Parts: sequence; structure tokens; C-alpha cells
Amino acid sequence: MRLLIVEDEKRLALSLAKGLTAEGYAVDVVHDGIDGLHRASEGTYDLVVLDIMLPGMNGYRICSTLRAAGNDVPILMLTAKDGEYDEAEGLDTGADDYLTKPFSYVVLVARVKALLRRRGNGGPSPLHTLGDLKVDTAARRVFRGEDEVTLTAKEFAVLEQLVLRAGEVVSKSDILEHVWDFAYEGDPNIVEVYVSTLRRKLGAALIRTVRGAGYRLEAPR
Repeated sequence: MRLLIVEDEKRLALSLAKGLTAEGYAVDVVHDGIDGLHRASEGTYDLVVLDIMLPGMNGYRICSTLRAAGNDVPILMLTAKDGEYDEAEGLDTGADDYLTKPFSYVVLVARVKALLRRRGNGGPSPLHTLGDLKVDTAARRVFRGEDEVTLTAKEFAVLEQLVLRAGEVVSKSDILEHVWDFAYEGDPNIVEVYVSTLRRKLGAALIRTVRGAGYRLEAPR
């Protein structure tokens, strides 16, 4: 599951990101409303944790813009405000839930899980098929034909980024941000290492390098 946190309080955002990552989610963080709208509009997130008071564009406008564009990603709104009017306004713009600061981290995680469960009941299938490659993102299992391929957690995470955008070019920086998180400062060539391992395990022709742009997952021949 991929989550986006749009929160300008950097300490809070980092704390939430670390906690949710420990829960097993892939987490991205942005601190500006315009950046948040751009990221959320990509359509690759399972849930957005959205602050209301943001520089550039507030959470109400982000939420209403997403809904007007037909984006139904679950949105959990955060705000330092308190009162029925604020809650009603947030929900009227299309938010799915509302949490007032200060809040318990345990409560936030419970709200996130509840929204994701609700989404899962009517959401897309976690099974992705490309030729004889089958990737179950819920069970975290991979098959080539009838044979299951064992992957490490990081290998699966890299493959997941590619399979969710099969046929499209996925940049190395996108993979770094989503798999190693926004704060990663190590060698960016680590992506090449994992792609090489995936090719060895799944077949060299499966992942094509697009020079200067990134990688593209292609149907096995």
C-alpha cells in the first residue's frame, strides 16, 4: 500500500512517515499544497493524509479539485482547527475522514487501516498479470507461469513500482522515492542492483532499460 502525506509541519510529517513505514506502508511526504495536489493527481496512491492549513493551496481546495477530476483516493484530513463547521466543510469537499490535532498516533493508524479496508472492499484487484507473470500485491507473491519466484521485501517493492505502471517508463528517482523513501541519501545506483537481480530471477527481457529515462516492464515474449 502506498500512502501520501501532505503536511507542512516537517517534524510531524517525518514522524508519521516513519511510523507508517514501520507499519509496512510505502510512504511519500510533501510539505506544500501545490506539490501535494500534483502527487495525489498521479493516481498511484492508496490513501492521502492531508493537512488543511498548507502553503500554496489548502487542503479543502486540494480535496475538492481531486474529487472534481474524478479521483476517488481515500483522504484523511488533519487540522489544528476544531469545531463542527470545519469538519462539515472538510467532508463536504469529499474527504473520507477527519482528525483534529493533537491526535493519538494509534488513532491515526486505526483510521488509516479502516479507510484502506473500506477501499479494498470495492477497490481494484491486487492481482496483476502481464503475460505469464503474475504479481499479487496483497499476498506479496510472484509467479512465472506455475512457478512461484521468491523475492526479498525490497526486490518485491521495486517490482511493484514497475508492475503498477506496466508499459510505462518509471524513473530511477521514482523508484528511490517510493521504495527507499524521500530521505534516502545513499548510492542511487542501488536501483540498478535490484533491477539486475529481478532480471536474473524473472528473466532478462522482462525489464527494459530506457536510456536516460528509467525502466519499463514489458510483457514476457
